[in-house]
Amino acid sequence: MIELTVGMVLSMLIGLEREFHAKAAGIRTCALVGLGATLFTVVSRQGEWLLPGLTVTNVDGSRVAAQVVTGIGFLGAGLIFVRRESVQGLTTAASVWLVAAIGMAAGAGVLDLAGFATLLYFLVVLGLRPLRRVLPHAHSTHEVVNITYEDGHGVLRTIMSTIGDCGASVDHLDVLQVRDDTGGPRMQRVRIELHTVGGSLTQLVRDLAELPRVREVASSSRGTYDDG
Repeated sequence: MIELTVGMVLSMLIGLEREFHAKAAGIRTCALVGLGATLFTVVSRQGEWLLPGLTVTNVDGSRVAAQVVTGIGFLGAGLIFVRRESVQGLTTAASVWLVAAIGMAAGAGVLDLAGFATLLYFLVVLGLRPLRRVLPHAHSTHEVVNITYEDGHGVLRTIMSTIGDCGASVDHLDVLQVRDDTGGPRMQRVRIELHTVGGSLTQLVRDLAELPRVREVASSSRGTYDDG
């Protein structure tokens, strides 16, 4: 049938783009998802195939469509990977979700809508890619910074102000006592989990180390976010 053919071909085009960029869901996965969504929608429109004697008006096709959306949600969740707090696969999962929607549109007989949605997909993933590369907030990074400073001089307040000036936000902060038997100034150590977006951790560490009464600054990366 024409609906099945159109749904599968449009899905294959999206899968071809995903496979070209070496993503998890390639041409075969997208083709099968689109074909399945199209078939489910066609069957839901033709209820008399399943239950002879019933007319199409006796069958609620929206129930089948809702189940397709639910099933694709589980499939898309399996494409999202979290490794050491690095998130990948969001764009691929969204692509599979859109493939199902395009297949449902084709199965419903709205072929022009399915084709236009496919065109918009390529406009988003290809047309916005160069723009995303030049955005200052294209990637976000989670960092951990350990700072040792002299207590009792308002240094922590200055540290927080410096972090804010660098465009970072604090996710979590732990204040630890530092034992010092040398008789010198009482020291404090803070462990700060930061969320930086497009900023430079190196510059932030340098700025923190130059603050008065700050004795030591150490940093480590917890992970990155990339929608993939």
